[in-house]
Amino acid sequence: MAYQDSTQRFLFENADVRGELVALDASYREVLAKHDYPEPIRELLGELLAAAVLLSTTIKFDGLLVLQASSPGPISTLMVECTSDQAVRGIARYDENITGSTLGDLMPGGILAITVDPEEGQRYQGIVSLDGSTLAECLNGYFENSEQLPTRFRLQADGRTARGLLLQALPADRQRDTEQRAATWEHLNILADTLSAEELLSLDNQTVLHRLFHQEDVRLFDPRQVRFECSCSVERSGNALVSLGHDDAMVLLAEQNGEIEIDCQFCNTRYLFDQERIEDLFRSAQEHARRLH
Repeated sequence: MAYQDSTQRFLFENADVRGELVALDASYREVLAKHDYPEPIRELLGELLAAAVLLSTTIKFDGLLVLQASSPGPISTLMVECTSDQAVRGIARYDENITGSTLGDLMPGGILAITVDPEEGQRYQGIVSLDGSTLAECLNGYFENSEQLPTRFRLQADGRTARGLLLQALPADRQRDTEQRAATWEHLNILADTLSAEELLSLDNQTVLHRLFHQEDVRLFDPRQVRFECSCSVERSGNALVSLGHDDAMVLLAEQNGEIEIDCQFCNTRYLFDQERIEDLFRSAQEHARRLH
Protein backbone atom coordinates (compact mmCIF):
# COMPACT_ATOMS: atom_id res chain seq x y z
CA MET A 1 0.00 0.00 0.00
CA ALA A 2 1.16 3.53 -0.78
CA TYR A 3 1.32 4.71 2.83
CA GLN A 4 3.72 2.00 4.01
CA ASP A 5 7.26 3.15 4.90
CA SER A 6 6.63 6.72 3.92
CA THR A 7 6.13 10.19 5.27
CA GLN A 8 3.47 12.39 3.70
CA ARG A 9 2.90 16.10 4.15
CA PHE A 10 -0.50 17.79 4.17
CA LEU A 11 -1.48 21.44 4.29
CA PHE A 12 -4.63 23.27 5.37
CA GLU A 13 -5.45 25.63 2.52
CA ASN A 14 -7.36 28.13 4.69
CA ALA A 15 -5.18 28.03 7.81
CA ASP A 16 -1.54 28.50 8.70
CA VAL A 17 -1.08 24.88 9.73
CA ARG A 18 0.79 22.01 8.14
CA GLY A 19 0.75 18.32 9.01
CA GLU A 20 2.72 15.15 8.45
CA LEU A 21 1.79 11.47 8.59
CA VAL A 22 4.49 8.83 8.90
CA ALA A 23 4.07 5.08 8.43
CA LEU A 24 6.83 2.60 9.24
CA ASP A 25 6.40 -1.08 8.45
CA ALA A 26 9.32 -2.93 6.81
CA SER A 27 11.82 -0.32 8.01
CA TYR A 28 10.57 -0.66 11.60
CA ARG A 29 10.62 -4.45 11.43
CA GLU A 30 14.20 -4.40 10.10
CA VAL A 31 15.29 -2.37 13.13
CA LEU A 32 13.57 -4.86 15.44
CA ALA A 33 14.90 -7.91 13.57
CA LYS A 34 18.48 -7.07 14.60
CA HIS A 35 17.73 -7.60 18.31
CA ASP A 36 15.34 -9.65 20.42
CA TYR A 37 13.69 -6.79 22.30
CA PRO A 38 10.88 -7.26 24.86
CA GLU A 39 7.50 -5.95 23.70
CA PRO A 40 7.51 -2.67 25.70
CA ILE A 41 10.85 -1.72 24.13
CA ARG A 42 9.65 -2.67 20.64
CA GLU A 43 6.72 -0.31 21.04
CA LEU A 44 8.69 2.58 22.54
CA LEU A 45 11.44 2.25 19.93
CA GLY A 46 8.78 2.35 17.19
CA GLU A 47 7.34 5.56 18.61
CA LEU A 48 10.82 7.10 18.74
CA LEU A 49 11.48 6.10 15.11
CA ALA A 50 8.20 7.72 14.03
CA ALA A 51 9.03 10.84 16.06
CA ALA A 52 12.47 11.11 14.44
CA VAL A 53 11.00 11.01 10.93
CA LEU A 54 8.35 13.60 11.84
CA LEU A 55 10.96 15.89 13.39
CA SER A 56 13.23 15.55 10.36
CA THR A 57 10.44 16.97 8.19
CA THR A 58 10.20 20.13 10.32
CA ILE A 59 13.83 21.12 9.65
CA LYS A 60 15.52 22.16 6.44
CA PHE A 61 18.92 20.47 6.63
CA ASP A 62 21.24 18.00 4.95
CA GLY A 63 22.67 15.67 7.54
CA LEU A 64 21.59 13.61 10.53
CA LEU A 65 18.93 13.92 13.22
CA VAL A 66 19.63 11.90 16.37
CA LEU A 67 17.19 11.21 19.19
CA GLN A 68 18.87 9.71 22.26
CA ALA A 69 16.87 8.98 25.39
CA SER A 70 18.71 8.03 28.58
CA SER A 71 17.51 7.03 32.03
CA PRO A 72 18.70 5.32 35.24
CA GLY A 73 15.66 3.03 34.90
CA PRO A 74 15.14 -0.35 33.18
CA ILE A 75 15.86 1.15 29.74
CA SER A 76 19.19 2.95 29.98
CA THR A 77 19.34 4.09 26.33
CA LEU A 78 17.12 4.42 23.31
CA MET A 79 18.81 5.86 20.24
CA VAL A 80 17.35 6.56 16.82
CA GLU A 81 18.93 8.24 13.80
CA CYS A 82 17.15 9.68 10.77
CA THR A 83 18.95 11.24 7.83
CA SER A 84 17.59 14.24 5.92
CA ASP A 85 16.46 11.81 3.19
CA GLN A 86 14.64 9.63 5.75
CA ALA A 87 16.95 6.65 6.24
CA VAL A 88 16.45 5.33 9.78
CA ARG A 89 18.13 3.03 12.25
CA GLY A 90 17.73 2.50 16.01
CA ILE A 91 18.93 0.62 19.07
CA ALA A 92 18.03 0.05 22.74
CA ARG A 93 20.04 -0.79 25.86
CA TYR A 94 18.10 -2.24 28.80
CA ASP A 95 18.10 -4.47 31.87
CA GLU A 96 17.48 -8.13 31.15
CA ASN A 97 14.80 -8.38 33.87
CA ILE A 98 12.73 -5.50 32.55
CA THR A 99 9.41 -4.72 34.24
CA GLY A 100 6.69 -2.19 33.57
CA SER A 101 5.13 -0.96 30.36
CA THR A 102 4.67 2.82 30.58
CA LEU A 103 7.27 5.47 29.79
CA GLY A 104 7.45 6.33 33.49
CA ASP A 105 8.07 2.67 34.40
CA LEU A 106 10.69 2.11 31.73
CA MET A 107 12.61 5.40 31.76
CA PRO A 108 12.01 7.18 35.10
CA GLY A 109 13.93 10.43 35.43
CA GLY A 110 14.82 10.21 31.77
CA ILE A 111 15.84 12.88 29.29
CA LEU A 112 15.72 12.97 25.50
CA ALA A 113 18.46 14.75 23.57
CA ILE A 114 17.46 15.97 20.10
CA THR A 115 20.57 16.58 18.03
CA VAL A 116 20.68 18.04 14.52
CA ASP A 117 24.08 17.37 12.93
CA PRO A 118 24.14 19.08 9.51
CA GLU A 119 26.77 18.34 6.89
CA GLU A 120 27.47 22.06 6.82
CA GLY A 121 26.82 24.58 9.55
CA GLN A 122 26.46 24.42 13.30
CA ARG A 123 25.36 21.45 15.35
CA TYR A 124 22.24 22.00 17.46
CA GLN A 125 20.92 20.14 20.49
CA GLY A 126 17.75 20.44 22.52
CA ILE A 127 16.87 18.55 25.72
CA VAL A 128 13.43 17.13 26.52
CA SER A 129 12.47 15.88 29.99
CA LEU A 130 10.73 12.51 29.82
CA ASP A 131 8.25 13.49 32.52
CA GLY A 132 5.06 12.97 30.51
CA SER A 133 2.95 9.83 30.38
CA THR A 134 3.90 9.22 26.73
CA LEU A 135 6.71 10.16 24.38
CA ALA A 136 4.29 12.29 22.33
CA GLU A 137 3.24 14.18 25.46
CA CYS A 138 6.90 14.90 26.28
CA LEU A 139 7.57 16.25 22.78
CA ASN A 140 4.41 18.35 22.90
CA GLY A 141 5.58 19.88 26.16
CA TYR A 142 9.01 20.62 24.71
CA PHE A 143 7.52 22.61 21.83
CA GLU A 144 5.03 24.37 24.12
CA ASN A 145 7.86 25.56 26.35
CA SER A 146 10.17 26.60 23.52
CA GLU A 147 10.00 29.61 21.25
CA GLN A 148 9.48 27.40 18.20
CA LEU A 149 6.27 27.08 16.20
CA PRO A 150 3.46 25.28 18.10
CA THR A 151 3.71 21.57 17.30
CA ARG A 152 1.67 18.53 18.36
CA PHE A 153 2.55 14.84 18.04
CA ARG A 154 0.53 11.63 18.02
CA LEU A 155 2.66 8.46 18.11
CA GLN A 156 1.71 4.78 18.16
CA ALA A 157 3.55 1.47 17.66
CA ASP A 158 2.63 -2.15 18.33
CA GLY A 159 5.84 -4.06 17.57
CA ARG A 160 4.91 -4.57 13.92
CA THR A 161 3.90 -1.16 12.65
CA ALA A 162 4.68 2.39 13.81
CA ARG A 163 2.66 5.47 12.95
CA GLY A 164 2.83 9.16 13.72
CA LEU A 165 0.81 12.31 13.13
CA LEU A 166 2.18 15.83 13.45
CA LEU A 167 0.45 19.18 13.31
CA GLN A 168 2.55 22.35 13.22
CA ALA A 169 1.55 26.01 13.10
CA LEU A 170 3.09 28.07 10.31
CA PRO A 171 4.04 31.76 10.28
CA ALA A 172 1.06 34.07 9.82
CA ASP A 173 -0.04 34.25 6.19
CA ARG A 174 -3.61 33.14 5.54
CA GLN A 175 -4.83 34.20 8.99
CA ARG A 176 -3.34 37.42 10.35
CA ASP A 177 -5.61 37.82 13.37
CA THR A 178 -3.95 36.35 16.49
CA GLU A 179 -7.19 35.20 18.11
CA GLN A 180 -8.41 33.60 14.90
CA ARG A 181 -5.11 31.76 14.48
CA ALA A 182 -5.27 30.47 18.06
CA ALA A 183 -8.88 29.33 17.64
CA THR A 184 -8.05 27.49 14.42
CA TRP A 185 -5.05 25.78 16.02
CA GLU A 186 -7.15 24.64 18.98
CA HIS A 187 -9.96 23.44 16.70
CA LEU A 188 -7.64 21.32 14.52
CA ASN A 189 -5.98 19.79 17.57
CA ILE A 190 -9.35 18.90 19.11
CA LEU A 191 -10.21 17.10 15.86
CA ALA A 192 -6.83 15.32 15.80
CA ASP A 193 -7.35 14.11 19.37
CA THR A 194 -10.46 12.18 18.29
CA LEU A 195 -8.26 9.73 16.36
CA SER A 196 -7.96 6.46 18.25
CA ALA A 197 -4.75 4.46 18.55
CA GLU A 198 -6.32 1.66 16.51
CA GLU A 199 -7.30 4.08 13.72
CA LEU A 200 -3.84 5.62 13.60
CA LEU A 201 -2.24 2.19 13.30
CA SER A 202 -4.60 0.68 10.76
CA LEU A 203 -5.97 3.38 8.44
CA ASP A 204 -4.28 4.77 5.35
CA ASN A 205 -3.41 8.47 5.22
CA GLN A 206 -6.30 9.54 3.01
CA THR A 207 -8.82 7.85 5.32
CA VAL A 208 -7.22 9.37 8.42
CA LEU A 209 -7.39 12.87 6.96
CA HIS A 210 -10.96 12.40 5.76
CA ARG A 211 -12.07 11.06 9.14
CA LEU A 212 -10.47 13.94 11.04
CA PHE A 213 -10.70 16.92 8.71
CA HIS A 214 -13.42 16.21 6.13
CA GLN A 215 -14.88 19.69 6.71
CA GLU A 216 -11.52 21.35 6.07
CA ASP A 217 -9.80 22.09 2.77
CA VAL A 218 -6.72 19.84 2.99
CA ARG A 219 -4.06 19.31 0.33
CA LEU A 220 -2.13 16.03 0.55
CA PHE A 221 1.33 15.94 -1.03
CA ASP A 222 3.10 12.96 -2.58
CA PRO A 223 4.63 10.52 -0.08
CA ARG A 224 8.38 10.28 0.42
CA GLN A 225 10.00 6.92 1.08
CA VAL A 226 11.37 5.97 4.48
CA ARG A 227 13.84 3.10 4.65
CA PHE A 228 16.07 1.25 7.09
CA GLU A 229 19.73 1.88 6.36
CA CYS A 230 22.78 1.43 8.54
CA SER A 231 25.72 3.76 7.98
CA CYS A 232 28.33 1.27 9.22
CA SER A 233 31.00 0.09 6.75
CA VAL A 234 34.42 -1.57 6.52
CA GLU A 235 35.94 1.86 5.92
CA ARG A 236 34.39 3.41 9.03
CA SER A 237 35.42 0.45 11.17
CA GLY A 238 38.95 0.68 9.80
CA ASN A 239 39.07 4.41 10.51
CA ALA A 240 38.03 3.68 14.10
CA LEU A 241 41.02 1.36 14.46
CA VAL A 242 43.40 3.92 12.93
CA SER A 243 42.12 6.53 15.39
CA LEU A 244 43.34 4.29 18.24
CA GLY A 245 46.93 4.62 17.07
CA HIS A 246 49.20 1.82 15.90
CA ASP A 247 50.49 0.74 19.33
CA ASP A 248 47.05 0.52 20.92
CA ALA A 249 45.68 -1.32 17.88
CA MET A 250 48.45 -3.92 18.22
CA VAL A 251 47.69 -4.34 21.93
CA LEU A 252 44.01 -4.86 21.12
CA LEU A 253 44.97 -7.34 18.39
CA ALA A 254 46.99 -9.38 20.89
CA GLU A 255 44.14 -9.28 23.42
CA GLN A 256 41.72 -10.61 20.80
CA ASN A 257 44.03 -13.47 19.73
CA GLY A 258 45.19 -12.05 16.41
CA GLU A 259 41.88 -10.83 14.97
CA ILE A 260 39.98 -7.71 16.02
CA GLU A 261 36.19 -7.93 15.81
CA ILE A 262 34.18 -4.73 15.43
CA ASP A 263 30.44 -5.25 15.68
CA CYS A 264 27.90 -2.64 14.61
CA GLN A 265 25.47 -2.19 17.49
CA PHE A 266 22.67 -1.10 15.13
CA CYS A 267 22.65 -3.89 12.54
CA ASN A 268 24.90 -6.59 14.10
CA THR A 269 27.24 -6.64 11.09
CA ARG A 270 30.68 -7.92 12.13
CA TYR A 271 33.92 -6.59 10.67
CA LEU A 272 37.13 -8.61 11.15
CA PHE A 273 40.67 -7.24 10.98
CA ASP A 274 43.80 -9.41 11.19
CA GLN A 275 47.34 -8.04 11.53
CA GLU A 276 47.98 -7.80 7.79
CA ARG A 277 44.78 -5.87 7.24
CA ILE A 278 45.52 -3.53 10.15
CA GLU A 279 49.05 -2.80 8.87
CA ASP A 280 47.51 -1.97 5.46
CA LEU A 281 45.14 0.48 7.16
CA PHE A 282 47.98 2.34 8.85
CA ARG A 283 50.12 2.40 5.68
CA SER A 284 47.19 3.85 3.76
CA ALA A 285 46.59 6.45 6.49
CA GLN A 286 50.26 7.50 6.41
CA GLU A 287 50.27 7.79 2.62
CA HIS A 288 47.11 9.89 2.76
CA ALA A 289 48.68 12.18 5.40
CA ARG A 290 51.83 12.63 3.24
CA ARG A 291 49.74 13.59 0.21
CA LEU A 292 47.90 16.22 2.23
CA HIS A 293 51.21 17.79 3.21
